[in-house]
Amino acid sequence: MTVNTLTEKKCQPCEGIGKALDAARIKEYLPLTPGWTVEADGKGIVREFVMKNFSAAVRAIERIAEIAEGEGHHPDIHLTGYRKLKICLTTHALGGLSENDFIVAAKINERVT
Repeated sequence: MTVNTLTEKKCQPCEGIGKALDAARIKEYLPLTPGWTVEADGKGIVREFVMKNFSAAVRAIERIAEIAEGEGHHPDIHLTGYRKLKICLTTHALGGLSENDFIVAAKINERVT
């Protein structure tokens, strides 16, 4: 699998897709989403961005919102210090990570970085 493979995929409905990814699978996906790290509990991935200014941060949030709506998979978005964005992804329905999280992360990398 490659980054392009992830960006070409579409998220699946979270309910009924199985169970959360195990640590070995997460390790396979993580290199495909540069800049993202696994949260300490292993149930989410996170990335932080420092934007040029407040307006650039808001525009990035708008791009992320477009991705999330298009995929039907929504991250937690935190804007602090007027230009610092923290994006957190998890699959709540599974209580951990799914391929959907990495698909959205790859698409965010493509549109925000």
